[in-house]
Amino acid sequence: MLRGEARRESPTPSCVTSSTPTDCTCSAATGSPQVRQVGHGQSEGDRMNIRDFQVYIRDSLQHIDLMKSCHPDLPIFIVGHSMGGAISILSACERPSDFAGMVLIAPMVQMNPESATPFKIFVAKLLNHMLPSLTLGSIESKWVSRDKKQVEAYDADELNHHGGLRVSFGMQLMGAAERIERAIPSISWPFLLLHGDADKLCDIRGSKMMYENTASSDKKLKIYEGGYHALHHDLPEVAQSVLKDVTSWITERLPAAKTAQQQGL
Repeated sequence: MLRGEARRESPTPSCVTSSTPTDCTCSAATGSPQVRQVGHGQSEGDRMNIRDFQVYIRDSLQHIDLMKSCHPDLPIFIVGHSMGGAISILSACERPSDFAGMVLIAPMVQMNPESATPFKIFVAKLLNHMLPSLTLGSIESKWVSRDKKQVEAYDADELNHHGGLRVSFGMQLMGAAERIERAIPSISWPFLLLHGDADKLCDIRGSKMMYENTASSDKKLKIYEGGYHALHHDLPEVAQSVLKDVTSWITERLPAAKTAQQQGL
C-alpha cells in the first residue's frame, strides 16, 4: 500500500520498510505490506521534501524486491492512494512484469488545470530557483473525508503533515504528472481505478484520462457519487464498498480464481 502526500503510514502495518530495507517480516497470509515514504510519517528526511521524485520509485521497487525474495511464488498487487497512486503507476511502468495488477484510489494522475495554469507554473518554476523552500497552501482536511470523525483523526495525528507545500515539492509533483501523461499510452497491465466525483484534492479527470487512453484490456473505473478524496476513510458505507471492491478485484485475478473460471467452476 502506497499512501498519498501528507499522510502517515499505519503505526502497526504487517510489514514496512524504510528506504534501505534489511529484513522481511510480512506474513503472506495475514496482511499487505506498506512502504514508508521518505519525508512522511515515521520515515527519515525533511517533511514533504524530496530532491527527486524518483527516490519514491526506487524505494518502492526495493520493497517489491524484498517481498519477491520472501514470497517468490505469490503474485504482486500494488495499491496506491493519491500521490501513492502516482508512485505506483511510475513503479509499474519501470518494471511492468513485476505486477499482477494495480488498484488506484483517487490517484494523482494529472494536476488540476485550474490550479496549474501556464502562468502559475511559470511563477512556480521561478520560485523554485529563488526560494525552493517557500511554503504555499496546505491541504484542507475538510476535503479528505465526509466522515467528521475521520477528519478529526487526520487533524489530530501528529504524523500527518499539516504545514504548507514547499515550492520544490510541488515541482516534483508536476514532474511526476508529466511523466505519467507520457507513459499512459503504453500501459497494458490490469488496473482498477476508484475515484469520488467530489474529490477536490486529486482531479478525477486524471483517472478518466488514464482509463480512456491506456492500452490495457483489463481495466475498470468506478466513480463514487459524492465521494471525497480518501474513499477508504470516507462515510462507513463507502469505505466498506471500497474494501469489498478492492478485495473482489484482486481475488478474481489470483491464479486459483483464474483457473476456476477457465474450468467453468
